[in-house]
Amino acid sequence: MILTIDIGNSRIKVAVFEHNKQLDFFIFETNEALKNFENIFQKYPNLQKIILSSVGKLDEEVIEFIQNRFPTEIIDHKSKFPFTNLYATPETLGIDRMVLAAGATLMYPNQNRLIIDAGTCITYDFVNTKNQYLGGAISPGIKIRYKSLNNYTLKLPLLSISEDFNLVGNSTKNAIHSGIINGVIFEIEGFISQYSLKNQDLTIILTGGDADFLAKRLKSTIFANSNFLLESLNLLSLYIHQK
Repeated sequence: MILTIDIGNSRIKVAVFEHNKQLDFFIFETNEALKNFENIFQKYPNLQKIILSSVGKLDEEVIEFIQNRFPTEIIDHKSKFPFTNLYATPETLGIDRMVLAAGATLMYPNQNRLIIDAGTCITYDFVNTKNQYLGGAISPGIKIRYKSLNNYTLKLPLLSISEDFNLVGNSTKNAIHSGIINGVIFEIEGFISQYSLKNQDLTIILTGGDADFLAKRLKSTIFANSNFLLESLNLLSLYIHQK
């Protein structure tokens, strides 16, 4: 039984796996980490190991608490990955992007894979049929776009994501919703279109906190899984320790 931990910029996601089957899932704010991990460890006292990746900041006290309870593997750039990293600056490549690329490589063998992570930022990562990681793109996520319009203007209000938006916004609020949400959708569709033109047998994985919201609105055929990073950590752990 494996516990996978994804420490993001604002929240922590945790899942319990038995082989490839997910048994449980938790999500909580970073400032509530210690209490939640105490509860998880009480519920699952027989964990075999923990695998963790982080792009956020977690108190050393919490990290030590985790490491003192169960064997813990923290994924970093020196970890074993199932792809060849051809990024020009591999030391700057985010661990989350590497884990997602690993999961796509292991789950969808012998294919071109485009992983789109729609979270705080929207990241695009491409792994070809030769299991070569070539890179991708980074752009602002939906929440950042809303905040930036408010931060860098005097009169535009701070809004949050809305289910109700049209192409033509008939008010300032509706125009903001249209610009941001349609802009993200058009961006993603554009990237998918360009990658599809250049790569046959392209598998597209959409993940991240806004994955479910966006999946309903994208025309492209995709595999939407908001917790793909946790599944990728589980697959990566099995890959690292295979005999």
